[in-house]
Amino acid sequence: MLAYRLRIALCLTLFALIMRAASAQSSHPSMLAATPPMGWNSWDAYGFTITESQFRDNVAVLASMHSFGWQYAVIDEGWYMQNPLASKAAEQHFQLDAHGRLIPAVERFPSAAGGAGLKPIADRVHAQGLLFGIHLIRGIPRESVRRNLPIAGSPFTTADAGDTSDACPWDDGNYGVRDNAAGQAWYDSMIGLYASWGVDFLKVDCISDHPYKPTEIRQIAAAIHKTGRRIVLSLSPGPTSLGHASEVAQYAQMWRISDDHWDVWSHVAEPGKSEFPLGTRQAFDRLAQWNRWAAPGHWPDEDMLPFGALEPHPGWGTARASRLTQTEEQTEFTLWSVARSPLILGANLTLLDHPTRALMQNKLLIALNQQGDGHPRTDLQSGSSLLRVWESTIPSGTFAGRYLAVFNLGEAPTVASLNWKLLKTADGHAASRIHDLTDEKTWLAPAAVSVPLAAHGSVVLRMTGEASSTR
Repeated sequence: MLAYRLRIALCLTLFALIMRAASAQSSHPSMLAATPPMGWNSWDAYGFTITESQFRDNVAVLASMHSFGWQYAVIDEGWYMQNPLASKAAEQHFQLDAHGRLIPAVERFPSAAGGAGLKPIADRVHAQGLLFGIHLIRGIPRESVRRNLPIAGSPFTTADAGDTSDACPWDDGNYGVRDNAAGQAWYDSMIGLYASWGVDFLKVDCISDHPYKPTEIRQIAAAIHKTGRRIVLSLSPGPTSLGHASEVAQYAQMWRISDDHWDVWSHVAEPGKSEFPLGTRQAFDRLAQWNRWAAPGHWPDEDMLPFGALEPHPGWGTARASRLTQTEEQTEFTLWSVARSPLILGANLTLLDHPTRALMQNKLLIALNQQGDGHPRTDLQSGSSLLRVWESTIPSGTFAGRYLAVFNLGEAPTVASLNWKLLKTADGHAASRIHDLTDEKTWLAPAAVSVPLAAHGSVVLRMTGEASSTR
């Protein structure tokens, strides 16, 4: 009898542990980047040039949207440049500490004086409930290697770590890092410093494609782990090869799947040439190709959202309002959301226009991004190769239900005819009502579902078996 009771107790204990683990796994309470990261990056509006006061002002606007999920405030490339408008690294005057690590240019970031680094800025970001990030080009500054400085916390020097035969082909500031103990010591020293400042997000460039540098990805991931700080690792630029998907997913929380995306609807790359700048239209098929790799903790990244005011010094082109129309911005934001790409704003937030801000605060689209399971459907539309359909189910909460996002890639308005028999509710039953949440229209079975779409336009539909709808 005692043995029987012990077996019963053991089974109950194991069952409780299994249920507890399943519950933890389902909610991902401690997973880093359990949902696609949402935030703002300075590159699209400021390029190399952002200052502390400009960053502070943008962070204040981002904090006003924190309740909608916007969280990361990221200073992109150039925060260490004394002269960011110069065209060559030698003239930009990278600022280095005694160990060869990049530190802020105090002329632009005055709170960094006295060796404070970016910690005062990070502290202000954290005080507003947000998280702080910076950008790096992979490798080690060439000037650090030339001066052969001691690597902090190690017996090595920067010349031991730097690989002078390996330079980023499109950036002249750094050398690559050797795959040896000195190279690991370099990354440990550098990332350890930035972790001590309070960095929560690290975007590393010239590492995910042209060229792909797996040894440095592993070194950086190891260095982050050693800090003990929860730091999201974002790899750039793209297009990351699908053949590298399992490796980048092992070491990074997000990685770029395209070359830089800018405010163009379509750009067809010539054979043998770069896809830069990737257009919104081209992002549809790219996101579909990468869809199966989107999962908690690991997100294929279709790049920043180049909306609103791209000024005063955008990373590409001249100061301007985004060339995307309001219709195209809505389509892009809907696609990024339903496909679960990270949502990183590129606009100058201090000049944010009302339509763009309204889009950034669209609770349904944000819920699709953060809670949905979006995937492309190719069996619902007929008669046009210019239509795309994505489906997503939100399992619980205010927006629980099954949704379709329907897109028109064409240059003229069209009507999308959907196969009603294949439309299901979240519980798997045939849909009796289709609610157009964009234009507030409802179809009742068995009527045909014919959805009007503007050129480059989109709509979001919710499928129910009830008369109610979610807005």
